[in-house]
Amino acid sequence: MVYVLGVNLPDRHLVKYALTQFYGIGPHTSERLCARFQMHRTCKVRDLTPLQVTALASFLSSPKEALSPPRYPTATPDFVPSTKSHQELAAEFRTERKQREADNKKPEFLLRRLRDARVRPDDLKELKIEAELRQEMRDNIAHQKMIGSYVGRRHAMGLPVRGQNTQNNAKTARKLNRVHRY
Repeated sequence: MVYVLGVNLPDRHLVKYALTQFYGIGPHTSERLCARFQMHRTCKVRDLTPLQVTALASFLSSPKEALSPPRYPTATPDFVPSTKSHQELAAEFRTERKQREADNKKPEFLLRRLRDARVRPDDLKELKIEAELRQEMRDNIAHQKMIGSYVGRRHAMGLPVRGQNTQNNAKTARKLNRVHRY
């Protein structure tokens, strides 16, 4: 058994299913976390290395401060592979890098990526789990109660909120009307 942030992850479960034990992590987020930490989709919790467990725990404890995964440049549509040897390409790359550092310029692929609207921000940075998510939900419910909305009143009376049926709808309607009158 692996304990990560107070949550027990069973050894025999696949990592992508075990991560759903955290309050606030569903199947889609779990798959994205596995991809971020390079865990194979058939990897079980017992097969995780200590480094992967540590990286996962540190990310889940504070996702906003975590570094984004490296993004590698992709080839442009007009790219033509070079016929130069590896040594020639490495030397050319080093000279270009020195020239860029001397000019203090960003590489072209970074500038393209900054201009490209298809590059989305890292959604996992906004991940909230366990106590933080529960607190946010309590705050939202308290706000609904404070403004006196229909949903807030149903929360206050302990009634179903999202359209579920109650035992006695007429009795519930009378309760709501009494609460609404002043």
